[in-house]
Amino acid sequence: MQIAIVLYDRFTALDAIGPYQVLSALPGADVVFAAERPGPMGLVSDEEGRLIVSAEAALTDVPRPDIIVVPGGPGQRDQMADGPLHAWLRDADQTSTWTTSVCTGSLILAAAGLLAGRRATSYWMAVDQLVKFGATPVAERVVFDGKYVTAAGVSSGIDMALALAGRVAGDRVAQAIQLGIEYDPQPPYDAGSPDRAPADLVAALRSRSG
Repeated sequence: MQIAIVLYDRFTALDAIGPYQVLSALPGADVVFAAERPGPMGLVSDEEGRLIVSAEAALTDVPRPDIIVVPGGPGQRDQMADGPLHAWLRDADQTSTWTTSVCTGSLILAAAGLLAGRRATSYWMAVDQLVKFGATPVAERVVFDGKYVTAAGVSSGIDMALALAGRVAGDRVAQAIQLGIEYDPQPPYDAGSPDRAPADLVAALRSRSG
């Protein structure tokens, strides 16, 4: 089972690494990090520019993955125009078993035409943009619509991957993976959602992103 995790400059690290940590533990998993350019020429940085990752494969090297994972991040804005990534996504999606995204990665899927008429989620400050591409925005942490699975912001990629692991290999395997990574969230603050975070913090983040 081949799992292709797409990389591009200024991706959010946890969007890719969270699902990687979970999905790589699936029986028979072959995880490939793929970018438009592979190897030494395919170095991509995270959104802070401090974490450098080398994509081992070109997108064209993995034409028929079973699972596609598209992370989000500030660099998503540079991946919205039709081009090599969109073309690869459309081709690979024709034979994929699951096509997934984390955070604003769903906007890339949507811009490639893969979420039209489907329910999907994204980062809380970006989810409404899905309407422009014919998708139905849903304010949920993980959304399944057929073979398409979208996750909300950053940390929700772990939840998405665990939910997907359950669909792929069964609840027992997914539970074992969860226990193996000791994923037992107990955050010190109840501020992980705009519905519960202090209103002034929500406003400050919105103004900063604008």
